[in-house]
Amino acid sequence: MKSFGVFLAMVFLSGGTLFAAEEASQIDTGNTAWMIMATVLVLMMTLPGLALFYGGLVRAKNLLSVLMHCYAIAALASVMWVLFLYTMAFDNQGGDWVGGFAKAFMEGLDGKDWKENFDFPETVFVMFQMTFAIITPGLIVGAFVERMKFAAVMVFTALWLVLVYAPTVYWVWGGGIMMQWGTIDLAGGIVVHATAGVSALVLAKMIGPRKGFPKHLHPPHSPGLVMIGASLLWVGWFGFNAGSQGGANEAAGMTMLVTHISAATAALVWCIVERLQTGKTGVVGIATGMVAGLATITPASGNVGPMGALVIGASAGVICYFMCGVVRHRLKIDDSLDVFAVHGVGGVLGTIMVSFLGLKRFGGTGINKDSVMEQLLVQVKSVGITVVWSALATVIIVVIIKKTVGLRVTEENEFEGLDSAEHGEAAYNFDS
Repeated sequence: MKSFGVFLAMVFLSGGTLFAAEEASQIDTGNTAWMIMATVLVLMMTLPGLALFYGGLVRAKNLLSVLMHCYAIAALASVMWVLFLYTMAFDNQGGDWVGGFAKAFMEGLDGKDWKENFDFPETVFVMFQMTFAIITPGLIVGAFVERMKFAAVMVFTALWLVLVYAPTVYWVWGGGIMMQWGTIDLAGGIVVHATAGVSALVLAKMIGPRKGFPKHLHPPHSPGLVMIGASLLWVGWFGFNAGSQGGANEAAGMTMLVTHISAATAALVWCIVERLQTGKTGVVGIATGMVAGLATITPASGNVGPMGALVIGASAGVICYFMCGVVRHRLKIDDSLDVFAVHGVGGVLGTIMVSFLGLKRFGGTGINKDSVMEQLLVQVKSVGITVVWSALATVIIVVIIKKTVGLRVTEENEFEGLDSAEHGEAAYNFDS
């Protein structure tokens, strides 16, 4: 009894910290630290990775506009995510197609259900998924560089996140219809790359080509920036894919390995194809091939093994390379920085290939359905619905923008460059 009395006195004097310590012990500090690190890596993919990658590909007079787009999108997506996008994407109290609103304005985070199923705080998950919401519309920037109004960029991003991104996240990851079907998409082949790629293609078609397209295209003003940005994307993608495993575990290790293998393989294969086609091997080419490998492995990175990653990377290096030419010369669409060919095609390709490369006979960890054909049908159905909805919603958004703030800058502003015309600054001041 004396010992029990001492215990009660300790609890009273400590303000209940003993019970708090017991509750806190449910949090795995190792997994929490890894998820925080993965979040930082994914944010680095956009700022500065994607910003520099895209910025180096445009003309010098439009560099700052690209950087501004990436930064402004990051800020806008972050605020919208906290207010209502997170609950739309991950509150499974909704129906099969639409999420609920119980966690709007960050209400009810770290509730009982969360603590029973996860060993890191929900606030960390909110931040981790927020970085996905940042980079996905950021990818679309590559389709309209050098000719879209800044106000139009912001309106497009806001509407696109509500109509396309948040619903797709719910379908695939938040408990919606595609998750119920058993769709495989670890880190965003459908959610990120298919949505952004298809929307980029539609937007590029509706906004029209840059002046001189396709006969008089200007080369990237800084391949060095392209390489730096691509390198940051490569490193950050480990947080993107391995972080999506939700913990510092064996699955995350394999995901990291196959992600790297696919990127390296695609970069080499792209170089070979480019050499055979043009007689040269460029810095921009090897960087673009690497990004194609990353995009293509993304949906499959939780299911395939090293050999599957080699096949996926090689496929990305060939197919994405030739799709750049198809979009530019056959379709005659000025998807300026090849968003659809690299991300859209890559994301869909990886989503399809995981149906059989995920099998254990090919070194994978298995698939969700009983047969390859059954899994393939689920993957194709999920991709098809996402592609159609992304395209349709993008058309609606563009029509709204044209009737309100306007979509495209004037010919004079396009000639002057968006850095000066839209932002009143210059990237390089050689006279100072």
